[in-house]
Amino acid sequence: MTPDDFLKFAKKHNADMVDLKFVDMLGTWQHCSYPIDLWDAGTFKDGLGFDGSSIRGWMGIHESDMLAIPDPATGRLDPFFAKPTVSVIANVVDPVTGKDFSRDPRHVARKAEAYLKETGVADTCYIGPEPEFFIFDEVRYEQNQHRGYYEIDSAEGAWNTARHEEPNLGYKPSFKGGYFPVSPTDTFHDLRGEMVDEMRKIGIVVEAHHHEVATAGQSEIDMEFQPLLKMADQFMWYKYICKNVAKRHGKTVTFMPKPIFEDNGSGMHSHTSLWKGGKPLFAGGGYAGLSNIGLHAAGGLLKHAPAILAFAAPTTNSYRRLVPGFEAPVNLALSARNRSASIRIPMYSKSPKAKRLEFRCPDPSCNGYLAWSAMLMAMLDGIKNRIDPGKPLDRDIYHMTHAEMASQGVRTTPGSLAEAIDALEKDHKFLTQGGVFTDDLIDTWISYKRDTEIDPLRLRPHPYEFYLYYDN
Repeated sequence: MTPDDFLKFAKKHNADMVDLKFVDMLGTWQHCSYPIDLWDAGTFKDGLGFDGSSIRGWMGIHESDMLAIPDPATGRLDPFFAKPTVSVIANVVDPVTGKDFSRDPRHVARKAEAYLKETGVADTCYIGPEPEFFIFDEVRYEQNQHRGYYEIDSAEGAWNTARHEEPNLGYKPSFKGGYFPVSPTDTFHDLRGEMVDEMRKIGIVVEAHHHEVATAGQSEIDMEFQPLLKMADQFMWYKYICKNVAKRHGKTVTFMPKPIFEDNGSGMHSHTSLWKGGKPLFAGGGYAGLSNIGLHAAGGLLKHAPAILAFAAPTTNSYRRLVPGFEAPVNLALSARNRSASIRIPMYSKSPKAKRLEFRCPDPSCNGYLAWSAMLMAMLDGIKNRIDPGKPLDRDIYHMTHAEMASQGVRTTPGSLAEAIDALEKDHKFLTQGGVFTDDLIDTWISYKRDTEIDPLRLRPHPYEFYLYYDN
């Protein structure tokens, strides 16, 4: 939509308000609402001011003034306001220089797509994520100087088979037993269906939804692949819709990767492919039907995976999921069909258009604008430098010994967020090619993660330490 189209769209739906949204550095939407009659075509050029010092990871109070420039093409009728309201996503601009703000994640994704075209390698990077999430009935947590705990609950939780429910009917997925059950075991079919309905209303194409492996309402809704920036915008809507539909029904949704001990965590396998002139570039006569470009792209992803995960698995909790011997793909290897490899080549279809890489390490706590841009930059580095992805592993990697994996040169993902941040600090030149990621953004990300997440967690006693050591 043009600005005029946007204003006509708002009038068509009798919208009295516009809700302006933009994404902070960590991947959370921020918003402010305005009466529609205060907006005109000039608003989309001049923008609206806000305090950048109050946004996580952004500017200090001495340089806090920022501008949000609404992108009219992102206008959608918001489903969660009492009165008709049109939501629009904004790009963030420095009002002094007039330039796009380097720490705006959406700006990074826009630059990544532009750089892809500049390279001449391709003109489109498609992303197809599989975000997983939990639907809980209740969550409680506290952290202070003398107490630290959390408690979650779900009517579907395997731990509630003996709970007095007047009556307890017993339809609760067991731990690791929640994949694809029909009702009455799958109690969230209609709730997910309502989420899908809201997504479709705003133009998101949904391919499927289902219960996932874990107990306690783990779910997945899959979106059809889209160009990188469009998918990153859609992922913001996806989280917003899932959380707000759940709240309508007195439920709560979390995209935290590992909220339940000894059950599957929530990942976000990210399918990706490069196209040029409407033709797929990853299909060819090599391993698993991949072209040389596809193989080299995989090589780039594998080489830079530890640094990528600083953005794609960006929380300390992410590494409760990425643990050797469990369900997560911690071994950095390429394989056809094998879900224990960090990069899988799906073999469902022989169509060249379906040929893609499935990078299985990311999780849904990430900021899609940054995570998928980092993936794209790694693939371009692999293509540019003809990086060999190594020998494919077509056996169950979980059953291989450390010696066997070492003999084949198989590396593993970082064991903690601290290790991933260290990897990013050492290996980020591939990200700054073409000015896509700036040193300022990378340095800010590293400092924020160390100062706000890694060190504070390291300082606090863990409840399990009391179990282990209190009576020593």
